[in-house]
Amino acid sequence: MIKSIVILLFCLFSARILSAQDAERNTFIDGLLNEMTIEEKIGQLNLVAPGGFTQTGPTVSEDVEEKIRNGQVGAILNSMSFDVTKKAQEIAVNTRLKIPLLFGMDVIHGHSTIFPIPLGLASTWDMALIERSARIAAVEASAHGINWTFSPMVDIARDARWGRIAEGAGEDPWLGSQVARAFVNGFQGENLTDPSTLMACVKHMALYGASEAGRDYNTVDMSRVAMFNYFLPPYKAAIDAGVGSVMTSFNVVDGIPATGNKWLLTDVLRDRWGFDGFIVSDYTSVNEMIPHGMGDLQQVSALALKAGLDMDMVGEGFLTTLKKSLEEGKVTEKDIDTACRRVLEAKYMMGLFADPFKYLDSGRLQTDVVNARHLQAAREIAAHSIVLLKNENQTLPLEKSGTIALVGPLADNKDDLLGTWVLVPDRNRTVSIREGIADVAGGNVEILYARGANITDDPYMQSTLRLSGPSQEVDPNGPSTEKLLDEAVIVARKADVIVAVLGESFAMSGEAASRADIGIPESQQELLRAMVNTGKPVVLVLVNGRPLTLTWENENTDAILETWAGGTEAGHAIADVLFGDYNPAGKLTVTFPRHVGQIPLYYNHLRTGRPMDPNNKYTSKYLDVPNDPLFPFGYGLSYTSFEYGELNLSKKELTGNDSLTVSVIIRNTGGIDGEEIAQLYLQDPAASITRPVKELKNFRKLMIKKGEQQEVTYTITTDDLKFYDSNLDLVWEPGEFIIYVGTNSRDVQSASVNWIRN
Repeated sequence: MIKSIVILLFCLFSARILSAQDAERNTFIDGLLNEMTIEEKIGQLNLVAPGGFTQTGPTVSEDVEEKIRNGQVGAILNSMSFDVTKKAQEIAVNTRLKIPLLFGMDVIHGHSTIFPIPLGLASTWDMALIERSARIAAVEASAHGINWTFSPMVDIARDARWGRIAEGAGEDPWLGSQVARAFVNGFQGENLTDPSTLMACVKHMALYGASEAGRDYNTVDMSRVAMFNYFLPPYKAAIDAGVGSVMTSFNVVDGIPATGNKWLLTDVLRDRWGFDGFIVSDYTSVNEMIPHGMGDLQQVSALALKAGLDMDMVGEGFLTTLKKSLEEGKVTEKDIDTACRRVLEAKYMMGLFADPFKYLDSGRLQTDVVNARHLQAAREIAAHSIVLLKNENQTLPLEKSGTIALVGPLADNKDDLLGTWVLVPDRNRTVSIREGIADVAGGNVEILYARGANITDDPYMQSTLRLSGPSQEVDPNGPSTEKLLDEAVIVARKADVIVAVLGESFAMSGEAASRADIGIPESQQELLRAMVNTGKPVVLVLVNGRPLTLTWENENTDAILETWAGGTEAGHAIADVLFGDYNPAGKLTVTFPRHVGQIPLYYNHLRTGRPMDPNNKYTSKYLDVPNDPLFPFGYGLSYTSFEYGELNLSKKELTGNDSLTVSVIIRNTGGIDGEEIAQLYLQDPAASITRPVKELKNFRKLMIKKGEQQEVTYTITTDDLKFYDSNLDLVWEPGEFIIYVGTNSRDVQSASVNWIRN
């Protein structure tokens, strides 16, 4: 009783403090709005790009300094220099109202110390590590004067052709929601006034990962039931975690571009979910509503503002048309005030009015960027992200003796290890795989290196990659493809084992990097075939930003390591795994198809009236390829082995708000200590709408010593049974439920319960 009273008093006291803080903030912003001209209010809604970086599009802003002086800029995108950032803030705080600027940047998987791409981070299934990577990224970016990041990207992606699958957590909404929260917590910390934090921006609201045919910027069309059950949950998780801002997507939602979609931005995001931060467009997505067919620049700008958009990124539609729209009655001053207030509130909550230069302490550049602690974290996290896909005859780990042939265009390459979306990395600190192996292997290993192939010899692919910069060029004066291959064969024949490092360059995944063929490029396949033909054991190390089609590779190599684009310390991390200094424990968060024609292929698909039956022609299947994935969601091997005992359920009949305890004993039956990610899935066999064959609902990551066992326990409540029905109500319906537990979504054991209402 006393404890309850103390808690109640604490809550009342905390609420009183918050109420006082809210009142103080509102008084300040009310006073500021009363002093602002309509032009200054509109200026706060303008996000400009000063040039020098155009990864998201060709448009850059002009006369930025003059616009800041005139009160026409609220925020700056991708300011690449500490000194430039400081100068811009000095100009801003010397204007009439002294309103500070926000400085935003795409800090996606690290700032100067680069971590694995987000798809790799998700493969750790370790929220503490993901949060830690975001925390370090925030520390480094804020040391450079950045205070706002356009991350996390939480788009669910079921099509590996889409290049931006590299930037997300994969295909599962439940796991994606956990990852979204980890990123938000890592970036924003416990207090956004802390100068080592960044305000996060969840993107892309919404459904961007479902672009038709996996082609970036393409259209999206789906039911609202699919939206709420499978695509929207990670955005909501970020909102619930307190994310400060939201970015809209390029695609349409229910036929209306997301940037001008009132149902999405106001009815769902604000009214249904309670989001009270500000919403920013993606790069020129206001302007791009014109080719979508929504009207001219004035019309689409007014549409976006009325829909709930608060800030216009780079396109300057708000800056150049909203005053005219106000005069013509197409928008109201209240519309403009509401958007301006949200931007000002963010600046206030970050403490920028109290100290506009809090993020501009040059001394932090010497202590908080690419230090030994950050590099060690990058190495550890990269190792945890690696997924062992195959290990025939225990080819791995390698011995720290003998001769290794290291071949492939990515084996002695640094830029491509960093992956997509790295703006200001410390490239001098990046460790190549060749360097990493040399450092970890020791003096008893001889390493023979040959590039063996270009990343691609396809002229069309070369021409498109060339748009990403000089590093993607193939040197016309370099060795011929025949000579490269011959050199690799020579070193392979001298070796005990071949390590072939193949995959994608950084420009082959990410934004504007969709691929119709997601196989390893032919030039590299030719190299791999030559290596296999030597008869030596072949370890395939993949560097890539998406699932690849690896049917031949899986059938013909001895071991396969999926290392993604592992970041600054990728070389060391990969070597740690190759030589067994770290036992790999990563698991896939996306399905790997056998053939690109199977796409979209994902584990939590809906059931059909004619499920696939290989012995019945008239069922849902392809005739020309096996219909199951090559590697299922949740898949990943270890250098040891695990055995699952029988499922134990606390009860078989449940009522109302009962909870169910599920337990299983897992034994390490191999010869070394290892981590296992034990996954729990549910199926709702009969409901008011068709439900998936199974859905991830929980997991446990366990370290189990060799010869020992651990009991893993899960608690299931009716919250785990809920789904959005055809009325978009979040409900659970009584009946039978099937529980699955296993090492991946395919290899599971099951038991069923009956759950009724009171």
